[in-house]
Amino acid sequence: MGARGPIGKRSEEKMGHRSKAEQDSITKAPAGSPVDLPDLPEPDPLWHPIAADWYLSLRESGQSAFYEPSDWQMARYAAHVMSQVLLSDRGPNGQLVAALNSVMSSLLTTEGDRRRARMELERKKPRAETSGSVTALDDYRSAFGG
Repeated sequence: MGARGPIGKRSEEKMGHRSKAEQDSITKAPAGSPVDLPDLPEPDPLWHPIAADWYLSLRESGQSAFYEPSDWQMARYAAHVMSQVLLSDRGPNGQLVAALNSVMSSLLTTEGDRRRARMELERKKPRAETSGSVTALDDYRSAFGG
């Protein structure tokens, strides 16, 4: 796992010059659903809705592109335990919640977990809208070598 202490900034938020080794040490992956997910079991219909939603959200999260079958089984286990905690009449047990948070952290489910592991999910930047007059000027310049 990554380092302890405060969560570092994303690479584009850091100021100053960064060495090539430091830049290369960050694993980048596209945000959103990976294209080649294996066939995964559906959530157990008896799970609490929050646990089922969490499990399903992993399928749409960029870090899951790195998951192996054992990681998916760990996610199913975490969702099962989460469901038991949420459905319990006694309320959450602090030790069980801490263990569950540890499992979820090992699956890199939060931004902080990914930063500690030196992984960043890259979101697509929205295209800037340009007005018609700017587009026309750009076309004019490119046509006449300006």
